Amino acid sequence: MHTVNDTGHYPYQVGIDAYGNGGFRFAGMSHRGSLLCLPTGMHAWAATTPAEITRESLERVFAAADQIDVLLIGLGPGVAAFPKALREELRERRIIVEAIGTGGAVRTYNVLLAEERAVAAALLAVESVR
Repeated sequence: MHTVNDTGHYPYQVGIDAYGNGGFRFAGMSHRGSLLCLPTGMHAWAATTPAEITRESLERVFAAADQIDVLLIGLGPGVAAFPKALREELRERRIIVEAIGTGGAVRTYNVLLAEERAVAAALLAVESVR
């Protein structure tokens, strides 16, 4: 099985085939760790907890904001608070934010991507699938 390249980037935005065990599978590859799914491709993401979802950790999202209508935030195995100031800053860029558990975010991302919507996702890796 292939893996994301050494820079942590796959150059196409694709659906996610599976998640769990601390990572994701997509495009016939396996990626360990969290993931940003953007119009610019699939990017390794250093965030591991909801507290690490910051303006800085979402810099790639802001850089691609003009290509995104909906941003799904996968908060891990449960639901956590998403910073109001960050949500408002994204809304100012005309991005709708939905912050939910990673499983729900993956499923919604795949549906919206299949519908060819301008969707992106910031997904915290989870160990187990519920």
